Amino acid sequence: MADIPDNNRETDARAVKPAELRAWFIHEVLPMEAALTQYLHHNWRNPNDVEDLLQDVYVRVCEAALRQRPDSVKSFVFATARNLLIDRVRREHVIPIEAVLDLDSLGIAVDEPGPDRNVMAREELQRLQSALDRLPPRCREVVVLRRIEGMQRRAIALRMGITEATVAEHLANGVSALADILYGEPADFRRKP
Repeated sequence: MADIPDNNRETDARAVKPAELRAWFIHEVLPMEAALTQYLHHNWRNPNDVEDLLQDVYVRVCEAALRQRPDSVKSFVFATARNLLIDRVRREHVIPIEAVLDLDSLGIAVDEPGPDRNVMAREELQRLQSALDRLPPRCREVVVLRRIEGMQRRAIALRMGITEATVAEHLANGVSALADILYGEPADFRRKP
């Protein structure tokens, strides 16, 4: 492995010397080779490229580990593999459908929705806002804090000065009422199989 000049090394205490890198790689990264190879076979359409991809992952992992050893080696190695696959697909400029199941994960710009979809989305948001406005104030506040802002029940309870059980009750009642308002079906009808 090539030595990197000292001026490129970070002063982080977790920086790894090339000799230490070799031992770290053998003990921490290499045991994941079978799982990593399987991951690459599963996520890349051309099985003949897998060996090259594997080597590229190892190079990226080693280069990063020279600067700073990752805390979670497995997560780091597989995130590196995923990013390498994304980079390869982007470079090809052609995205075969079998290359990735979730095109959003590539971060590639997709055609913007047309004006009709924008209008429909705005109308749906207006319907939701109207439905939210029809909820009792405390119930509406819980629904907004939990479902829109993503707060945890405990944090909502502390913020509103109520118990977590009350938060759960407001949330259940609010979601049920929203469904009734938006879909016009009574709660008992929706729950039947």
